[in-house]
Amino acid sequence: MRISRSFNLMNKLVHLAAVSTVLAMWLASALPARAHEVVPAIADMEQVGDTLEFDVRLNIESFIAGIDLTDTADTDATPLAADYDALRALEPAALQEQFDAFWPDMAQQITILADGTQITPDLAAVQFGEVGNVETVRETHLQFTADLPAGTEIVQVGWATEFGTLALRQQGVDAPYDGYLEAGDMSDPIALVGGNAAGSWETFWNYIPVGFDHIVPKGLDHILFVLGLFFLSTRMRPLLTQVTLFTLAHTITLAAAALGYVSLPGSIVEPLIAASIAYVAIENIFMQRLSPWRPIVIFGFGLLHGLGFASVLAEFGLPQASFVPALIGFNVGVEVGQLAVIAVMFLAVWQAVRVDRGENEAMQAYAVYGVLSAVTIALMVWDPVGLSTVLETSPVVFLGPMLMIFVLCAAAVKLRDQIEAYRRIVAIPASVFIAVIGAYWFIERVFL
Repeated sequence: MRISRSFNLMNKLVHLAAVSTVLAMWLASALPARAHEVVPAIADMEQVGDTLEFDVRLNIESFIAGIDLTDTADTDATPLAADYDALRALEPAALQEQFDAFWPDMAQQITILADGTQITPDLAAVQFGEVGNVETVRETHLQFTADLPAGTEIVQVGWATEFGTLALRQQGVDAPYDGYLEAGDMSDPIALVGGNAAGSWETFWNYIPVGFDHIVPKGLDHILFVLGLFFLSTRMRPLLTQVTLFTLAHTITLAAAALGYVSLPGSIVEPLIAASIAYVAIENIFMQRLSPWRPIVIFGFGLLHGLGFASVLAEFGLPQASFVPALIGFNVGVEVGQLAVIAVMFLAVWQAVRVDRGENEAMQAYAVYGVLSAVTIALMVWDPVGLSTVLETSPVVFLGPMLMIFVLCAAAVKLRDQIEAYRRIVAIPASVFIAVIGAYWFIERVFL
């Protein structure tokens, strides 16, 4: 009888692992690939005589294709992906023709206010990169100018929501303005004579949401790594040990890379980050507690993830006048994002963990997971609260795995009389899921 029950449990675990693998392969193929991620445009603005000059680095093909860059994190996931890819394959001369036709519409969607009065941008020059590897973003340098009315003291700058994030940096003055404008935001009033730099505390607070945003929702690889740490054990000490070491390590390399002391190309860092995700998840499957070597490995992986965070900062830079507060604020935002991920997952599995420890009634857990599953399905199907806009991708990417966790937790409650039901039915299949995604990303980033 005991042999039969053990066989049945093993059979169920094999099926759970198989389902986790299939779901992971589907999700991995749906998640944003690095080469197709949306990156912010960076604009340097300087007054030269009576003219305001702009030098903008951007992915112009996504603009011409008409992709809403605020509403997507992956250009491959939009209905306009084919148009975008066709534009990326064009030689500079052919792309110039497409841009010339597009510029009049783009100019109308750039807002420049001089003492509150709208002024019109004029195209000065545009330089396109060579085609090269079509799987990587091609950077375009766009230069335009705007004539300032006599005596202008204050300007404001912004552009259409669908153009996405704009990092705006004032040049040529003391204490210049430095802003990170999202979702069609207008800049604060900018004094042309300078003195617009935010104070240390303001900069610190401004960069916290930037760091958070690059964990939730944009840092899916970092989210999976943190969840890999979480699923090792339900005990708090192993989790705190791992998170503390990971935080310390990525803080070191984030600061060192931001200060220019260390640099590694993304072609090396990104595959290794994917490998780190697979490693921690695979070790979860075979280890039930913190191994002697895992803290050392986690610290090493933390150093890699810090370089990944630094690459995000390199996309738009940090204000030189308040470099340290901005760096600290960004790092705090990253930590808050990681803790938010852990807190959400802890709340998701807590009922199953308590039942596994004999501390909770099964019927209460069934009710909780039934309600959570129903709400999750409703959010995925109808998206009544606009999660697709907030998450910048389909809610299924985040809610699909959560639904899987709720179902696995309910199964663990059902099989609560089995030894280590939570670990076998929730933690191991979840780790298989994470490991498959990490392995897929590693192969994709190295070979595809």
